[in-house]
Amino acid sequence: YGFGEKPSFSTLIAEVGGEFAGLCLHFPIFSTWMGRPGVYVQDLYVEDRFRGRRIGERLLRRAARECRQDGGVYLRLSVDTDNETAKAFYERLGIAWSSYEQVQKIVGDAFFAFADAPDDEEPR
Repeated sequence: YGFGEKPSFSTLIAEVGGEFAGLCLHFPIFSTWMGRPGVYVQDLYVEDRFRGRRIGERLLRRAARECRQDGGVYLRLSVDTDNETAKAFYERLGIAWSSYEQVQKIVGDAFFAFADAPDDEEPR
């Protein structure tokens, strides 16, 4: 999905001395509320031995810079609720916790059943 004519995402790779150090997987999004594009960071990963070198910050800034060059005005990401280290990292960078949004999802068999359900009922 990330390769070909219409890739679904982009990946930034960080290397230190030719060695893989981390990655940032991201894709464009759009806010109808702001009426502007942005970037969603799906995954940010830095190898343990390279943490503390601002690699994660640099990857995020690069994703933000690319977004801005395309007219984007914001960056979004999700953090696991029990990942205190990541939450503190993002807060240090000025990436604020949203108190007015909650992520909801449907996956696996429930998703397939939902997507495949017929639309034969009249709207209520």
